[in-house]
Amino acid sequence: MKLSHFNFNLPKELLAEFPAENRDESRLMVIDRKKNTIEHKMFKDVINYFDDGDVLILNNTKVFPARLYGNKEKTGARIEVFLLRELNSEQRLWDVLVDPARKIRIGNKLYFGDDDSLVAEVIDNTTSRGRTLRFLYDGSYEEFRNKLTELGETPIPKYINRDVTPEDAERYQTIYAKEEGAVAAPTAGLHFSKHLLKKLEIKGVNFAEVTLHVGLGTFNPVEVEDLSKHKMDSEELIITQAACDIVNEGKAKKKRICAVGTTSMRAIESSVSSANTLNPYEGWTNKFIFPPHDFSIANCMITNFHTPKSTLLMMISAFCGHDLMKKAYEEAIKEGYKFYSYGDAMLIL
Repeated sequence: MKLSHFNFNLPKELLAEFPAENRDESRLMVIDRKKNTIEHKMFKDVINYFDDGDVLILNNTKVFPARLYGNKEKTGARIEVFLLRELNSEQRLWDVLVDPARKIRIGNKLYFGDDDSLVAEVIDNTTSRGRTLRFLYDGSYEEFRNKLTELGETPIPKYINRDVTPEDAERYQTIYAKEEGAVAAPTAGLHFSKHLLKKLEIKGVNFAEVTLHVGLGTFNPVEVEDLSKHKMDSEELIITQAACDIVNEGKAKKKRICAVGTTSMRAIESSVSSANTLNPYEGWTNKFIFPPHDFSIANCMITNFHTPKSTLLMMISAFCGHDLMKKAYEEAIKEGYKFYSYGDAMLIL
């Protein structure tokens, strides 16, 4: 498979600017790989496809307010600083992206907040837009982190052409988010309401939680025609023994094992035993899943509609089958499904 196989024309108006009014009332396309069928439902209908003993694998990462706006010393130019990951908590070193990048050089200082209470010094260039910053702040580590949260805003994706609203802080976060560390939401999980999760639980569905801290690399478009040459960014991953037990028991009983989102799928595919069971894991993964790929753990998945040439689309092609995926996407565009982070969902059986 080549990059050009993953290009399609996506009308701009299908990029969702806002989420559905209620989480579980977005649309749901249901694809059955065995029957080769496509159905149109509401997300809350997902409950009809799961039974006692089935397993949903959820990514419980929590998005932090990663987008800050500061001013450059002397010129006062407004600079966007996007926090990617903490490198050293004692020295308050962070890996960030800056925009506009050409103005930001090693040694520059940036000031944040109306009272300039937070200052950062650029100490390294990492990529064309990437920098390492050292934050200077009078206070404990906890106070420093609180300051970042206070000054930061919800990092909704760049394609959304509007200001962040207070609603985004709630809606660009799954209701089961626990472990802070993501700079982008695992978006398939955004469709689950508390009520829907409760109904699934009452039905006997089990939940296995994994943690994959979604980085911006997830969204990097692939630039090379030969997919095997694409390098994924590494993301931090934790899979506990408890999660493995739930998944492996469901697998042994031949139940439906559903990865909620591409991040959950990438997490579990990163830690498979030789017996095709899930192993505990703590570390980093840069797994890139593209066709052909044999999936070892999940036999169904929930995902959003993805943008052209994205690694996410390549994973869906590998799981769904390329021709069926293309057919589904053509139908989604024709039917006006919404794409990307705040868009509609797909259940692949």
